[in-house]
Amino acid sequence: MPKISARSIAAPASPIRRLYPLAVEAKKKGKKVYHLNIGQPDIPTPEPFLRGIREAKVEVLDYAPSPGLPEAIQAVQAYYAELGFDLSPQEILITIGGSEAITFSLMVTCDPGDQVLIPEPFYPNYLGYARLSNVEIIPLTTYRAEGFHLPPRREIEAHLTPRTRAILLSNPGNPTGVVYTEPELDMLVDLALRHDLFLIVDEVYREFVYEGKHKSILSYPEAADRVILVDSISKRLSACGARVGMLISRNKEVMAAAQKCATIRLSAPTFEQLGLAAFMADPHHREIIARMIEEYRVRRDVFCEELGKIPGVTFRKPEGAFYVMFGLPVQDSEDFIRWMLTDFPGKETVMFAPGAGFYATPGKGQDEVRGAYVLKVEDLRRACAVLAEGLVLYNEALAKTRG
Repeated sequence: MPKISARSIAAPASPIRRLYPLAVEAKKKGKKVYHLNIGQPDIPTPEPFLRGIREAKVEVLDYAPSPGLPEAIQAVQAYYAELGFDLSPQEILITIGGSEAITFSLMVTCDPGDQVLIPEPFYPNYLGYARLSNVEIIPLTTYRAEGFHLPPRREIEAHLTPRTRAILLSNPGNPTGVVYTEPELDMLVDLALRHDLFLIVDEVYREFVYEGKHKSILSYPEAADRVILVDSISKRLSACGARVGMLISRNKEVMAAAQKCATIRLSAPTFEQLGLAAFMADPHHREIIARMIEEYRVRRDVFCEELGKIPGVTFRKPEGAFYVMFGLPVQDSEDFIRWMLTDFPGKETVMFAPGAGFYATPGKGQDEVRGAYVLKVEDLRRACAVLAEGLVLYNEALAKTRG
């Protein structure tokens, strides 16, 4: 029997979705599961976006242009112009979600065996994209007690090798909620310039900032030839299923190579691109986003307040995104999550994403989980109450087992 590729075997399963079958079984038994394991917003997708899809004048659903529909590219230009960045159509590529933009970024900057430096914990799909591209991830460990901010420059430089081609990070961070400071970004830009590296920055959560101020990597004209920006409408428009993202760079060679990748996969979704164009044409689009961000600010504050009441739970209040990476008073957070889905008594339970899946360094994150505060406030309060009860019962059950 033929063997499947080593590349596909090495690709990791999603730690965010791996335990989902246990949640399905719990629901079949009549349990309510508070899903704080995945960044799926529950806020309704904006009506102007949906209206753009419903009212699209499409008689034949043919292929969209590989770089993206002109209307969608113009919408992206308008969005970035509001942020103070003047982009040409040639500097924008519409992708099938931010996921494809990350994949294209790795493929056009790295050859097989090259390395990319990524601060950990990081969005676990980065590891999957890298392994499918035969790229090696070099993790740069950051710490909960320091709010997951970057270590000193000398420590970062110690991780660079002759095979390092890029630094990849999300800002604001998933799963950490960190918002990198201007001095941190200045340092990364200088490192990229001095060591001839690309900077791939995922800014999907750009608007989700509650402390400090977000600075876009596009703000550094001196690094324009090595900056690749990844973006998506999934969170900003509460439209994860639309699968519309974008790759942006002022480096003409990068964009030409990425365009080749785009022609191979043909095109991004047509209707959703038209929805984006309609949303940006709505005069109230900024207000819609602002209201959403304020709702998440309230959720963050409530979630952190309730987590702070639970003995043994440790965290730093996140500055952005809609995640909290926090420590639990357990040795194996994945075992605890499994137990909550299979053994926790009562009619409710809660699900988080195990922390180890967000690290590339073996042994890291064993006592951590990522919680996504994507549910309404009353559900967040109840989920934390269930978590508190679960921790007590789980540790009691372990103590009895160990006898």
